[in-house]
Amino acid sequence: MILNGSQRGGSSNLAAHLLKEENEHVEVHEIRGFACDDLKGALNEAYALSRGTKRCKQFLFSLSLNPPREENVGVADFEAAIERIERKLGLTGQPRAIVFHEKEGRRHAHAVWSRINAEEMKAIPLSYSKLKMRDVSRELYREHGWKMPRGLANSQERNPKNFTFSEWQQAKRIGKKPTAIKTDFQDAWAISDSKAAFIHALEERGYKIARGDRRGFVALDIHGEVYSIPRQANVKTRAVRERLGDEKELPSVDEVKAQFAKEMIPAFWRMKELQGREYQSYKTLVESRRERLVKRQQRERKALSDKQTQRQAVEIKTRQARFRSGLKGFWDRLSGQHKRIQKRNELEAYEALMRERQQKDRLIFEHLTHRQQLQRMFMQERGEFIAQRRSLCRDIKQYRSQMPKDRAALRDSSVRQHQHKTAKQTLRTRGPDFTPER
Repeated sequence: MILNGSQRGGSSNLAAHLLKEENEHVEVHEIRGFACDDLKGALNEAYALSRGTKRCKQFLFSLSLNPPREENVGVADFEAAIERIERKLGLTGQPRAIVFHEKEGRRHAHAVWSRINAEEMKAIPLSYSKLKMRDVSRELYREHGWKMPRGLANSQERNPKNFTFSEWQQAKRIGKKPTAIKTDFQDAWAISDSKAAFIHALEERGYKIARGDRRGFVALDIHGEVYSIPRQANVKTRAVRERLGDEKELPSVDEVKAQFAKEMIPAFWRMKELQGREYQSYKTLVESRRERLVKRQQRERKALSDKQTQRQAVEIKTRQARFRSGLKGFWDRLSGQHKRIQKRNELEAYEALMRERQQKDRLIFEHLTHRQQLQRMFMQERGEFIAQRRSLCRDIKQYRSQMPKDRAALRDSSVRQHQHKTAKQTLRTRGPDFTPER
């Protein structure tokens, strides 16, 4: 599992962070070595103890333990990892707290130690803590058979220079087959008998006529691809000139591209807005399902906790009843029976504790599975939305590049943006009651 730890102060802020309600489930699993039995009081106690030292400000060591997303890790494995880190850093026996968090189908843990040695009133030094945690993290991945992240196996592979980007690919091309393109032009030529009819027929098929740079008569599709009209319609250039007239009267390729852009950009913005509304509706639906799922899981966990508490009370009472009182109890102590009963009770209490932990882990693993299913469904939909949004943004950018670049318009737009930015800065500094001079 990934281990992230650091020395820090701010006990109240850390307690608030560990107990924040944005997590779907929060469990304070253990508070050890503190006089207070609540998390905030315990961490504040560590702060109060640090005031007795000379200059220790980072009196806590906070550690987060994040197992792989697809793995179910029990409480015992978390505790074993925390114990190993504790020994590695020299924090054995120090007061600590353990908190479990669950969010989006993932379970992770936080451990917080007090660095103050109460006997010597000094902070325990934590040299090379990051390297030690990295070593423990690698050991945990190997021992559990988890797939180790490449960045953890080899730190050089974290370098972004080694990454590849799919965005830097060649611009997408039209998906029509050449035979289908020829059919479009030949059909448009066959059903038209004039310039206006031919232009209209091609526009119905997604093409616009233009004046080519090398070829006299060309047509452009919505993707900016240029086609020779005589070649695609399989007619002579003279016949095309007779029907369409002088090619000099036709708009240029750049002008036709700008016309396509002018028509398509508003359409893309409408598609983008519609896509955003559909995604927000889907997010609302998923959030509603998530809230219902979390509430149901909380009820099931509370029911299990209540059941275990009742059973513990009965079992404790049963084990306590084995001890006899009065002269019989005195005789049991002399004969060693009292000690045998005590050992039996301790064994049964430990077995009961392990049984209840396993029951709780099974329930939590089941809850994590259900939550992960919902999260995978949402992330898949989100990935599709992001891909579609990026595709739309690329198309908008492509068509914007085909628009004529009016330097005066760009200069005026830049001036307006600067004035708007200046007005916002003035409003922030002078307050909402400021009225600009006119």
